[in-house]
Amino acid sequence: MAAEKLRDLSQPMDVALLDATVAAFYGTGSKEERTAADQILRELQNNPDMWLQVVHILQSTQNLNTKFFALQVLEGVIKYRWNALPVEQRDGMKNYISEVIVQLSSNEASFRRERLYVNKLNIILVQILKHEWPARWRSFIPDLVSAAKTSETICENCMAILKLLSEEVFDFSRGEMTQQKIKELKQSLNSEFQLIHELCLYVLSASQRTELIRATLATLHAFLSWIPLGYIFESPLLETLLKFFPVPSYRNLTLQCLTEVAALNFGDFYNMQYVKMYNIFTVQLQSILPPTTNIPEAYAHGSSEEQAFIQNLALFFTSFYKSHIRVLESSQENITTLLLGLEYLIGISYVDDTEVFKVCLDYWNSLVLELFEAHHNLDNPAVAANLMGLQHLKVESEFKVNAVISLKEEVSMPDLGTELPGIRQVWEFKMFLNDLDPTLGLLNRMSLICCGPIRVFSSNQRVVSHLDAWLTIPLIPGMVDGLGSQLLQRRHLYSGPMSKLRLLMICRMAKPEEVLIVEDENGNIVRETMKDNDVLVQYKIMRETLIYLSHLDHEDTEKQMLKKLSKQLKGEDWTWNNLNTLCWAIGSISGSMMEEQENRFLVMVIRDLLNLCEITKGKDNKAVIASNIMYVVGQYPKFLRAHWKFLKTVVNKLFEFMHETHPGVQDMACDTFLKIVQKCKRKFVIIQVGENEPFVSELLSGLPSTITDLEPHQIHTFYESVGNMIQAESDPQKRDEYLQRLMELPNQKWAEIIGQARQSVDFLKDLDVIRTVLNILQTNTSVATSLGTYFLSQITLIFLDMLNVYRMYSELISNSIAEGGPFASKTSYVKLLRSVKRETLKLIETFLDKAEDQPQIGKQFVPPMMDPVLGDYARNVTDARESEVLSLFATIINKYKGAMIDDVPRIFEASFQCTLELMITKNFEDYPEHRLKFFSLLRAIATHCFPALIRLSSQQLKLVMDSIIWAFRHTERNIAETGLNLLLEMLKNFQASEFCNQFYRTYFLTIEQEIFAVLTDTFHKPGFKLHVLVLQHLFCLVESGALTEPLWDVATVSYSYPNNMMFVREYTIKLLSTSFPNMTTTEVTQFVNGLFESRNDLSTFKNHIRDFLVQSKEFSAQDNKDLYAEEAAAQRERERQRMLSIPGLIAPNEIQDEMLDS
Repeated sequence: MAAEKLRDLSQPMDVALLDATVAAFYGTGSKEERTAADQILRELQNNPDMWLQVVHILQSTQNLNTKFFALQVLEGVIKYRWNALPVEQRDGMKNYISEVIVQLSSNEASFRRERLYVNKLNIILVQILKHEWPARWRSFIPDLVSAAKTSETICENCMAILKLLSEEVFDFSRGEMTQQKIKELKQSLNSEFQLIHELCLYVLSASQRTELIRATLATLHAFLSWIPLGYIFESPLLETLLKFFPVPSYRNLTLQCLTEVAALNFGDFYNMQYVKMYNIFTVQLQSILPPTTNIPEAYAHGSSEEQAFIQNLALFFTSFYKSHIRVLESSQENITTLLLGLEYLIGISYVDDTEVFKVCLDYWNSLVLELFEAHHNLDNPAVAANLMGLQHLKVESEFKVNAVISLKEEVSMPDLGTELPGIRQVWEFKMFLNDLDPTLGLLNRMSLICCGPIRVFSSNQRVVSHLDAWLTIPLIPGMVDGLGSQLLQRRHLYSGPMSKLRLLMICRMAKPEEVLIVEDENGNIVRETMKDNDVLVQYKIMRETLIYLSHLDHEDTEKQMLKKLSKQLKGEDWTWNNLNTLCWAIGSISGSMMEEQENRFLVMVIRDLLNLCEITKGKDNKAVIASNIMYVVGQYPKFLRAHWKFLKTVVNKLFEFMHETHPGVQDMACDTFLKIVQKCKRKFVIIQVGENEPFVSELLSGLPSTITDLEPHQIHTFYESVGNMIQAESDPQKRDEYLQRLMELPNQKWAEIIGQARQSVDFLKDLDVIRTVLNILQTNTSVATSLGTYFLSQITLIFLDMLNVYRMYSELISNSIAEGGPFASKTSYVKLLRSVKRETLKLIETFLDKAEDQPQIGKQFVPPMMDPVLGDYARNVTDARESEVLSLFATIINKYKGAMIDDVPRIFEASFQCTLELMITKNFEDYPEHRLKFFSLLRAIATHCFPALIRLSSQQLKLVMDSIIWAFRHTERNIAETGLNLLLEMLKNFQASEFCNQFYRTYFLTIEQEIFAVLTDTFHKPGFKLHVLVLQHLFCLVESGALTEPLWDVATVSYSYPNNMMFVREYTIKLLSTSFPNMTTTEVTQFVNGLFESRNDLSTFKNHIRDFLVQSKEFSAQDNKDLYAEEAAAQRERERQRMLSIPGLIAPNEIQDEMLDS
């Protein structure tokens, strides 16, 4: 009865009853009471007339939750229906909200008491402003400023409103408003900022009230990032902020404001003001936080306010330096304060807080990159001159030298002055090659002297070919000398902080992904169970930073690392963490040094680590050292390839670690062995100096004892590693002999099992036998992964027996499920049988996928599988079907393409209907693996065997199209994307076929409607790029004239459209107008017209759709990054190309090269 009374909105609502309902929802009553209250409140919230009761509710209730419920209803109306309301209703609501805010905030007591309610009202007011201001509420800012001057509490609340407004427009607008609306609001705020500026200054100079000053500083903080610079630098604002900085109660807010100012960067105009601000700031800072303070310790014992101050200080320094560090390098006095600030920042970087460290690390990375790029480009004077802002002219000729340069050898060259048009002088290049880094050192130190021969000095012999001496000549003699010296001075200026930064990076290096052995919270050494993505991201940035630091000064990097390692050996600095971070740092700079230096450095490191392992006692200690040895050697494959004895020693050490049962050591040993073999495989199959046979042969002889202590999954990794070695053997006879020796143990066991099974098939039903069969198959899969085509002799040996085992286990599974019902599939016995089936399919798929494209392999292996695998899939009960069958046949079709066209009907018949109707289209949850693999199979057929799809009957094709629509409706991202890619393939293939008209007449409108449905709901954002491509294809198609028949049904549509374009335009407008009643017909028509106009420009087309999604209010600003995923991917690729150009930035073991090690 009460519920009915509340639902009747034809008369003023019974607010007491609503209060009771809200109280029941938030109360501690029974679950049934809360559910009933929830149901009523939801119905009220969804009622389009409910908002008319909001004022009545707010005036009548004292319950804060009820007020919030009413404001929630109002917020929905403002967001989705505001512009559709009559003007009187809009004005009435706007005035009422404003009045309540003024009323509550004019009185100190009510303002403090009702603070939460006032905050919510402020949010509602700002939501209204986004629609009304500036066009329909021009006087808003003047009205607000006038109200603020009437009372200090009103002023405090006005500051809160202004802060919210700034955040809404500048911080949270993307995805909430169209580009045009954002631009309009920004312009309005800019043009009216003078009033706000005057109000803020007035408050800061005249008020003594702490809360008001804090609110004003918080508002300024929101505004400072975008206001015109004159308001900051040509007014007393900066001076006022610096005056507030030493005051403890305002310190953090002031520092945040100063950080916003520090982050601004609009040229050199205000450089002097920035220098003055920085110098005053550092003087004040020294009295607040003396330079001698141990900042990490102070942070650890400080209050939350003091900790926030350290965080804000890090943000201030990093923001200032990112934009203005160059200004501070201009005079000795400024350099002193700059170095002081860097000292503070290094101290803050040692603070044990991840967020603080991230802020510091981000800046260190950018500073070191900037210094590195200047250093790196010294061998390109044109780029270097540009870095320093110098003018230069290009010479029209190029002079090249081929010479062997020995110690102080002089290479004379003829005077070429007359041969270079327009050049009056020939310059001498005097180059001092950097012994340890010739690639960077060629023009590291350079002076130009007028006229004369070229002299090149080097302290050791180098071959220099094609020395491009005449790339760039400055206009003024000595200019490059000035340029080189400026860059060298800058490097010298930062050499002290950079050395301290190297130590910081070494001491705090994050854990790399390859390291599996970690210290748990109880101080025990254990195997890592879960990867920490934050740590991996941090490692990537730290590694990059340390590589730049290494390039800037290899000697200092090497010295600091070896010094720390020597302390570990002496036991002075021995802790697990110290050794770990040091070794992770050593491993991280792989590839950044010159080969000779890297070799010398690594010999010392590995020697010291092996010694440390010998002299250190305790299993945990040895496990940590073992982990570090394995990590370091795994990072330097180039060194190992060049030093066979070291490589052999390291591999034998890994074999030792394979017998070490401490958690994680064996796993890491096997993983490191695989990584090393992948990069050095040729070294193991040739006879090395001083050896009697290739290492692989020696390894195979001792294989049983090497793997004796390993777990099955570790043995599989080991077998994959040896498979990689065998794959590098070029002699087929030796390769087959090695493979036979490698597979001797599993083949022997397999032969025993098959022999026993021939006598009694029940032998195969034993649990231990099933486990052994599974293990043998997994071992085969591991070797097939690395051997590819060369695995042919081994798979031929077991293939037919394997199919027989597959068939038998499949029957056992089906019988168990048929007898025991669905729960039988969950028993350990059935699960084990299914594992054998899956591994069989995985082995075949791996071999066929990795094998080179040889048709005879397909002819040999595919026909025998048709009945045991494909026929079995069709015959099986639903719960016994393996999804791997679908992925196997997808692989086969992708591999053998058109050759499979005659088999498609058979594949279709065996897998299609039984998968789709019984397993996929019942709901979106069951059989997730089957879903993805089914659509991957369908895509393979559409891509490579499209003629087979054309031959399908109309009912079968409808089933295919329905399944594709079902796929892209799916909320599982992989399935939806596979469906959309498949749809695009189908659309393109049918457009090019003779059935173009017939296909599109049947499916065009359905596809358009379904794509718009998933495009405009918020569950399918990741598919945005593909949704846009499908729509673009459809709109281009109707414009192209490829369709020669009408898309509409001539029999039922009386109006004859002049062409398909007009019909699709009309249809789309109707479709979207019906779907989005909150949008006017004019808005929808503009959108549809825009689609046709921008159809040939993908970027414009995409942005047009993004704006529509915002306008339709379906997408809020919660998280719209998926709408910009394509741009983000392009940025990632550009970054990868940049990293490839710098030695060491991409670790040697990550580069997909041939790793020539012959």
